[in-house]
Amino acid sequence: MKAYNIKNYGEPAKVLKLIETERPDPNNTEVQVNVCATTINDYDWCITTGKPFSYRLFFGIFSPRKKLIIPGMEFSGIVEQVGNNATMFKAGDAVYGDISQFGFGSFAEFICIDEKALARKPNSMSFEEAASIPHAAMLALQGLLDVGQIKDGQKILINGGGGGVGSFGLQIAKLYNTEVTGVDTGEKLKAMETQGFDNVIDYKKDDFTKRNQQYDLILDCKTNRSLWKFLKVLEPEGKYVSIGGKSGNLLQMLYMSPILKLFSKKRVYMVMLKANKDLEYINQLYEDNKIKCVIDGPYSFDKIPWAIQRFGDGLHNGKIVITVN
Repeated sequence: MKAYNIKNYGEPAKVLKLIETERPDPNNTEVQVNVCATTINDYDWCITTGKPFSYRLFFGIFSPRKKLIIPGMEFSGIVEQVGNNATMFKAGDAVYGDISQFGFGSFAEFICIDEKALARKPNSMSFEEAASIPHAAMLALQGLLDVGQIKDGQKILINGGGGGVGSFGLQIAKLYNTEVTGVDTGEKLKAMETQGFDNVIDYKKDDFTKRNQQYDLILDCKTNRSLWKFLKVLEPEGKYVSIGGKSGNLLQMLYMSPILKLFSKKRVYMVMLKANKDLEYINQLYEDNKIKCVIDGPYSFDKIPWAIQRFGDGLHNGKIVITVN
């Protein structure tokens, strides 16, 4: 089968190589899936470039330790085989999911993964749409509902609103009659206006943390500023929720959150993602035409190195999707 492999860190076009390798066989609780579509995520950029450096502590300081590292953590496809003790699916079932809690490897024509990492794909949903949903939609949903406890009529800000999490976050927030402001730059701004953001801010021209406007809930897809800057634009009982970002800022949040509780009613949180937890709810919203998938692409399998660079450069609108088979 064809798959993308990384042997060294660097620019995606230089270090991500398309290789021929053996098709994997499923173990007892795994299923073998013919991958139809996959997506680009922050993990793929980090493991390819070796940035931030903290990733290298897990995968290798100077180069990846393993000889075969196939990126990719989200996909849709058709089950080909099932392991002896796998009972959730059968050959021919259409499935999808965020597999990051069980492994990686969706930048390949076939993958074997624990059956618990997958869910059945709704018939009305294309493979490209299905691949775009699990990671981004779960981050947005868990960030806004489970952690942020969104309420009707609130003022919401989404930092990094032009990406996959931002597009789902907007649509989920609008279910609660909120006013949603999105922060991003470039061509994404017009697309965000079209999607329904009430306000858009170009971070290259306007620092929203220096404005007088305050928000009830901030969903931060970037975490690229000091926590103290975000606190200035939170309402007195507002909530700031990060889904990930720069490690230094995340550590600052971790240590300062307990201290903040001593002198303020403002709260800061980090989303500890539960992969695929609420897919059924998202599927129902899709069936009811209450959300749609905002897809950048789909692009062909041979475009994966280019697509990872596009992601790293922040040029994508919505979720970058790759058609594999």
